[in-house]
Amino acid sequence: MFYEPKDGHGLPHNPFNAVVAPRPIGWISSRGADGADNLAPYSFFNAVAYLPPQVMFASTSAKEDRGDTKDSVANIRETGVFTVNIVEYAMKGVMNRSSGPWARDVDEFADAGITKAACQTIDCARVADAPAALECRMTQIVKIEGEANFVVFGEVTGVHLRDDCMVEGKFDVTRFTPLARMGYQDYTAVREVFPLKRPE
Repeated sequence: MFYEPKDGHGLPHNPFNAVVAPRPIGWISSRGADGADNLAPYSFFNAVAYLPPQVMFASTSAKEDRGDTKDSVANIRETGVFTVNIVEYAMKGVMNRSSGPWARDVDEFADAGITKAACQTIDCARVADAPAALECRMTQIVKIEGEANFVVFGEVTGVHLRDDCMVEGKFDVTRFTPLARMGYQDYTAVREVFPLKRPE
């Protein structure tokens, strides 16, 4: 099968995000200028640089009460900071609850019963029990093709690692089973890892 996206795929469901999978989930917490907290998962997310450490996530839709974007991007525009919380399999239910199209005044931490903690280098909340959390200062927000498509880049200014995930000086993902996004409404869990040594 071959198709050109501009002509449509002719299938019952769009296969694009099933092709680019699995994708890590950036569970983005942000705080508006009014002090209201927000928490939402994004699967267009990744780390993009080591020095300085940087991450990105993309928001691809809008809400009526936020104009051209969603709560996360709107908050980050106002305050310039956000946190990436890493999602473990055990948190799949509350992560999914926080993905709802809630009004801007809804605090997803409270709505889903998620314990929050204060960040140390930025004025933002984080998921207290997450395996890891990356405190970030926004470096740029880039508008890309499409009506509501924005990519947010941030420099990591603080890193929280849960103690039980540290094994012999390494952050061991098998200790918490990362959740990843597949296509459609599907997810997967990372339960096995193996090494491959790069050629010299």
